[in-house]
Amino acid sequence: MIENIKPLADRVLIEPAAAEEKTVGGIIIPDTALEASLKGTVVAIGTGTKDNPMTVKVGDKVLYGKHVGTEHTFNGKNYLFMREGDLIAII
Repeated sequence: MIENIKPLADRVLIEPAAAEEKTVGGIIIPDTALEASLKGTVVAIGTGTKDNPMTVKVGDKVLYGKHVGTEHTFNGKNYLFMREGDLIAII
């Protein structure tokens, strides 16, 4: 159960958003050309560190870098663990 997972220190647990299947102009992107989304929703956060309290909160929509985080699957859904410093922005 995802609600039982508590990231440590400055780590966050992200549920990645689904890849875009259409362009803004309405062109459908084939499955072979889909790229992983670089945005997601924060589903759990750690307590932060002594010098750096957490700035994101559960439910925030965030952007993150291309090759960050560690993928884990819980109950058939993919999630990413990463440090808060790997997040680029809250959107």
